[in-house]
Amino acid sequence: MQHLNWDAALVAKYNINGPRYTSYPTALALNSNFEHAAIATALQGAGAELSLYLHIPFCHKLCYYCGCNKIVTRHQHKADQYLAALAQEMAFYQPLVSDKTIKLLHLGGGTPTFLTEAQLTQLLALLRQHFSISPDAEISIEIDPRSCSDDKLRHLKQLGFNRVSFGVQDLDEKVQIAINRVQETDLIRHQVKLCRDLGFSSVNLDLIYGLPYQHADSFAETVAEIIQLDPDRISLFSYAHLPERFAAQRKIPDNSLPQGPEKLALMQQAISQFVAAGYQFIGMDHFAKADDALAKAQQAGKLQRNFQGYTTAGQDALLGLGVSSISQVNGVLWQNSKELPAYYAALASTQLPVERGFSLNDDDRLRAALISQLICHFTLDISAFSAKWQLSSFWDYFDTALQQLQPFMEDGLIEVYAERLQVTELGRLWVRSICACFDAYLQQGQQRYSKVV
Repeated sequence: MQHLNWDAALVAKYNINGPRYTSYPTALALNSNFEHAAIATALQGAGAELSLYLHIPFCHKLCYYCGCNKIVTRHQHKADQYLAALAQEMAFYQPLVSDKTIKLLHLGGGTPTFLTEAQLTQLLALLRQHFSISPDAEISIEIDPRSCSDDKLRHLKQLGFNRVSFGVQDLDEKVQIAINRVQETDLIRHQVKLCRDLGFSSVNLDLIYGLPYQHADSFAETVAEIIQLDPDRISLFSYAHLPERFAAQRKIPDNSLPQGPEKLALMQQAISQFVAAGYQFIGMDHFAKADDALAKAQQAGKLQRNFQGYTTAGQDALLGLGVSSISQVNGVLWQNSKELPAYYAALASTQLPVERGFSLNDDDRLRAALISQLICHFTLDISAFSAKWQLSSFWDYFDTALQQLQPFMEDGLIEVYAERLQVTELGRLWVRSICACFDAYLQQGQQRYSKVV
């Protein structure tokens, strides 16, 4: 990307609250009137390949910024009970997916490396017992460096993990203290090098901008250090300060947070540094080396997006396991209970622990395809899209969206041609706002989303 010049008026105009569009409709559309029978129908009608996500909710320590579903505990035995429940959930799904192959498996959280080596071994054995995992599957895990020893990294490699993602967030000590996540840079550097030595095929590092006490100079140093670590992928997330929803965030003083243009300057600076270092700006908040599978998928027009973010796997073929996990398969979305007692109680009653769901109608599917195309590739072939979805007139169908896009066109964020929509380089930063023009549900609960950058 070229150097981006921020316009304060542009920031004020388009930095709205909006979805990240890891699905369409978003999770807010899920409701308790959902018929569980739709799950079996969706899975039986799905293609031959699925992605699998497992949520491990446990953490040893509380990170004040975190908005994930987590349980902070020092009691390791709680994970044993959780693995037993996961085994029950897997058994429910096994007959429905016996003819499917798992091409991508991801452990998220919480902190998946909360699990001991023995517990990780048990979990992978359960997965291989209940699912057909492809020999060349991408098997990845999120790692908290503070809870991952050298021996655990070696064990992960032996179990078949080939991709790792480290939660770094920021390397500045003052920031780390403020978010209650202190971790030595030398530790991260050592673990990244060990992953290389062990032969992991991909290393991702997560950063967050907008954290307390971040400023231009210190964050530039963090980004420079990250570049020196030479990860294959980088995630650069915007901190969403929602203390009314997440109690731990109330420990972060409001006056410690970079505001408005100051926060956006952190993102602008990081983008410039990563692109100058040769990383491909995948979009929104992801960067990858040009030879990485994620970058190649985008170059080939095959990049997709689901609840795990940008992915090379199917956006409509994700099965989620564990408390709060969301599945998206064959036009059906469903989410497990968010609270662990309810999750356990459902399984104890030999029921799927599904709390909410939603089945997409034809209009939902059409809009989901359009939003996915824009957010992954920043361009849309109107003729091809209209032909595929049997639209006699694209702009008659999206007349409301056309009206909402007018300001974006006037400000040079998107270009509209007779046969093509094209998000400009500057527009990529506001692609969530652009996609929102095509969202038929957005006005329902818009303020529950974070700012788009």
